[in-house]
Amino acid sequence: MSMFLGIDAAASGLTAERLRMDVISNNIANANTTRTQEGGAYHRRYVVFEPRVKGGNSFSSFLQRSVNKLEAGDGVRAIGIEADDTQGPLVYDPGHPDANAQGYVERPNVNIVAEMVDMITASRAYEANTTTINAAKSMVTKALDMGK
Repeated sequence: MSMFLGIDAAASGLTAERLRMDVISNNIANANTTRTQEGGAYHRRYVVFEPRVKGGNSFSSFLQRSVNKLEAGDGVRAIGIEADDTQGPLVYDPGHPDANAQGYVERPNVNIVAEMVDMITASRAYEANTTTINAAKSMVTKALDMGK
């Protein structure tokens, strides 16, 4: 097993979590946007992840990998950014330029508290991956020092 597999897996986690933090930041920035280029209120976005698998994501490759329980993980990758299409809250504001015929304005479906919790989770995951890379670097350095 290569000593760089752990670093590679953690690096993929760093990339994925950075993208997740970017998407969360975009959600927070658009928490009050009632008009988008697509029309209507802003709908929150989220990142969809899947594991990186050398042999593919088929069932047979999963079985083959599960036979060898000591095999290191291959990391994670983002496969897309999806929009949460649930309707945002309707607020009665007949003077608003985006109000419908009944005077209601659809607000974005962004919950600031939930987004901040997601941001903290992504930040902690990023820190964990950084710690993993630093630990792997330390082990390689110690192994090289033993050879002196």
